[in-house]
Amino acid sequence: MKIITIIGAGMMGSAMSFPASDNGYEVHLVGTPLDRSIISRAAQDGYHETLKCRLPENVKCYQIDEMADAVRGAQLIIGGVSSFGIDWFAQSVLPCLDDGVPLLFITKGLKSDENGALIPFPVWLKSLDAGKNKSINAVGGPCISFELAGRQHTEVAFCGSDLSTLESIKQMLATDYYHITPTTDICGIETAVAMKNAYAMGVSLAVGLAQRDKDDAPEMYNPQAGLFYQSTKEMSSIIKSAGGGENAVFFGAGDLYVTVFGGRTRRLGTLFGRGYTYKQASEVLSGVTLESVAITKVVCSALKRKGELKKYPLLRYLNSLINDEPRTDIPWDSFCG
Repeated sequence: MKIITIIGAGMMGSAMSFPASDNGYEVHLVGTPLDRSIISRAAQDGYHETLKCRLPENVKCYQIDEMADAVRGAQLIIGGVSSFGIDWFAQSVLPCLDDGVPLLFITKGLKSDENGALIPFPVWLKSLDAGKNKSINAVGGPCISFELAGRQHTEVAFCGSDLSTLESIKQMLATDYYHITPTTDICGIETAVAMKNAYAMGVSLAVGLAQRDKDDAPEMYNPQAGLFYQSTKEMSSIIKSAGGGENAVFFGAGDLYVTVFGGRTRRLGTLFGRGYTYKQASEVLSGVTLESVAITKVVCSALKRKGELKKYPLLRYLNSLINDEPRTDIPWDSFCG
């Protein structure tokens, strides 16, 4: 039996079991220490607590202490942790994996060095002793987990350093609904899809502004479009600064589009637009993982070290909201020109 192992049983990691299963693979779904409840329930009857659906029949569930059994014989390992779990994966999982088996990460995020250079997670993992001999690749592009699990048409990029390896991984996962573009532009794709988390918060400010006086007020699309435009403009510049190709912004824009329509990042941006402080918004969203906040802080800190933060007025504004600085209006005039 052909095997694909997914480590991380959150919504997106688990959704990857659908194209893998549809291509005839036995899927071994391994929960992190935070996924014990999800794995316990799914092992009983196949129901995934957060995806709110049944997993494919050929998915086998494993707790983290059973990982050695789960990865044995796998042709591909999919890293399904969030950005907050990437350090745990690097320390606790990466050293245990066979160098001959390629990895594919769905994790979106960036590290930065002391000089302010942005480093995609696959590049950072490759720099570690445990990662230097491994093929480390990643997924980028617009994809909502429950729609992938519902087999809706989805178009993404697989990025890595070796095109032949990417083509091989594509053959494992491509279906008539999961469409994949392989590319060696790791810096471009990974920067684009990480930044969309920050900028989706920015576009959602306009939703909150419309709701300040009335909860069910109609959405105003001119402000959203203006913020979307500024987001893609800033995103494109950051991608270029990180060494990415110009086409990567298209995947970032697509990812930004789907993220603005729902989820925790939209909720946070909407609360900011309604006038909430970060402390107040955090209390409303208690227990929710806010990757948009993490990426904004990392990138703004890096850009500040390089003396370039002033070039990104929307990102700088979002960072001021996160840091609960004195409230100002959205700097619309600074977007012009």
